[in-house]
Amino acid sequence: MDCMQTISRLKTFLCQQFFSYIIWLFSFQHVLAFQTLLEPSHVSSMSQLATPPRTGLFDPIEISPAVIPHYPPGEAFPPMYPSFPTTYEPNLTGRCPVNFSALSSSMDRTASDCSQPLAALVGDVICCPQLASLLHIFRGYYSISSDKLVLQNTVANDCFSDIISILASRGANSTIPAICSVTPSNLTGGSCPVNDIKKFEKTVNTSRLLEACSTVDPLKECCRPICQPAIMEAALQISGTQLTINENKNIVTDPNHIDTLNDCKGIVYSYLSRKLSTDAANTAFRIISACKVNKVCPLDFKQPSEVIKACCNVAAPSPSCCSSLNAYIAGLQKQMLITNKQAIICATLFGSILRRSGVMTNIYELCDVDLKDFSIQAAYGQQGCLLRSLPADVVFDNSTGFSFTCDLTDNIAAPWPSSSSMSSLSLCAPEMSLPALPTSENFKNPGCRGCVLEFLVPIFLIFVGMLMY
Repeated sequence: MDCMQTISRLKTFLCQQFFSYIIWLFSFQHVLAFQTLLEPSHVSSMSQLATPPRTGLFDPIEISPAVIPHYPPGEAFPPMYPSFPTTYEPNLTGRCPVNFSALSSSMDRTASDCSQPLAALVGDVICCPQLASLLHIFRGYYSISSDKLVLQNTVANDCFSDIISILASRGANSTIPAICSVTPSNLTGGSCPVNDIKKFEKTVNTSRLLEACSTVDPLKECCRPICQPAIMEAALQISGTQLTINENKNIVTDPNHIDTLNDCKGIVYSYLSRKLSTDAANTAFRIISACKVNKVCPLDFKQPSEVIKACCNVAAPSPSCCSSLNAYIAGLQKQMLITNKQAIICATLFGSILRRSGVMTNIYELCDVDLKDFSIQAAYGQQGCLLRSLPADVVFDNSTGFSFTCDLTDNIAAPWPSSSSMSSLSLCAPEMSLPALPTSENFKNPGCRGCVLEFLVPIFLIFVGMLMY
């Protein structure tokens, strides 16, 4: 009897020790996995393209007053110096039949995105896309109390004037109509033959349009669009424009119909604004604008004759070449803030210009030119800033003023084009296929996690065998 009790106690003790060991093994495995995440598992042979972050966490930085030096009152502030808006009561025409308080959130966002000191610098990427979205939303809101999706010319003039006045009274730059090339005609129907609700819904498959644009995926819409083709299809239907595809798979239409088609796209935007919530409509419109913005380089390249002369025959780092190149790029840095994708296009475009002029050597590499060198610099060249390619907003804070988030804060080398042509450049990745299922050869060296598992199974089998006796 005493023998049986001893054996039972021994089994209980072994069971407790075993499960303690199991818990220890899995906690040990978790710690190893956590540590491994912070260590690079692969060192690229093209290390010049990217500098890995020093920690496991790598988030975009936000420009704040702490990183920008203070300047004496007599000196001009750098572009990213924090500033605060001057607000006042707007002077309205009183002839625009719209309750602007219902659009207060959209007006505040637009005023912040087009703030007085930053509007020209972020116009192409942030301000103008948000202003265009506001005008679409305004036209859709106006149509709720009417059967029309557009404003008549006289009303459009008054409402447009009131919109700009309200934005300016909330800190926006009063010159944004010129910055963004918008006029009261953006609130009218232009030459589109359909501008009322009943005819629009009779002509267009509205259920398919709303399904495509109610929720727009910011990661897929630019390369595998869903909403944009639906908008184009609806615009074509109400415009009556016939399109054909040429042998190069490009859309061909009568040039006289381009304006009509664009005006009809504005009608489609108005309908979407009428049917979707303000936030959903604004999100969709900003994503679509981002797709268009990130396809082109907005910088103005003057003839780089000095760069061509100094760098035409260089094969090794040259002080005169790099000096000339840096001086030219310093001029580009005074133009505007651009996104990371725009920087890739701008760097490639400028490189192709140089290649066509006989500069065949990768002078970006010789002179250590990075992507962020093509955008506005904070603190007079101490830090470059590239904006995210996804839609972003300028944020106002009572303590820091206006701010925005920069992306790509590490030194990523500017890409040198392989030819003088831009036709091969694409920022959309090809269709990806799933990797093949792993075979037994893939597990010859499974690493720490495999070791723990393989070590655990024999222990478990030995323990079960002990309990059976």
